[in-house]
Amino acid sequence: MDAQFAVDLFRGMIWTGLLLVLPILIAGTVIGLLIGLFQALTQIQEQTIAIVLKIIVMVLVVVYTMPKMTDIMIERATDVFHTIPGVIPSDDAEPLWTGGT
Repeated sequence: MDAQFAVDLFRGMIWTGLLLVLPILIAGTVIGLLIGLFQALTQIQEQTIAIVLKIIVMVLVVVYTMPKMTDIMIERATDVFHTIPGVIPSDDAEPLWTGGT
């Protein structure tokens, strides 16, 4: 396993994580902006309205996107598991760590 492989693996994990949380973050941001605009226009300064509505919308987005998010996670895990045999050195290769100093 070389450094470039580790960097590519980490980059893939970061992009997968961003892809999974992006719909939730966008929904929370849009709802927060709309509620903030509504509260500014009507001069209602109740914080629980914004928090409760954001939570409800974000939970609905999670429920709606869960099948696709599960497919993405399964696909990513399968790709990682398929690369494991190529990373493990064979028996005749030089050991990566000898256990001593």
